[in-house]
Amino acid sequence: MKIVYSRQAIADLLRAAEYYTLNASPTVARSIGRRIEDVIQRIATAPESAPRVSQRSKVRTVVVIRYPFRIFYRIQLGQIEILHIRHTSRRPPGPEE
Repeated sequence: MKIVYSRQAIADLLRAAEYYTLNASPTVARSIGRRIEDVIQRIATAPESAPRVSQRSKVRTVVVIRYPFRIFYRIQLGQIEILHIRHTSRRPPGPEE
């Protein structure tokens, strides 16, 4: 299934890469990036395997094991849209996000 990234998801990835490159190391940043890519590829092979955030929502979420991130996505029009990639210590998005 085709994967597309929202602007927010791209910004989340860039922000995480910058933060971990500056505050940990480029190696750590690359490891996190590879793990996120692996999880997204797993989503592509089994998009409906992750739970929905609520019964009424089409948004699903998956945990990035070993790192404190969650990937939020939805299946729509025959593709997977990656909506957000959030660090678990960040507050959830409000209704305006």
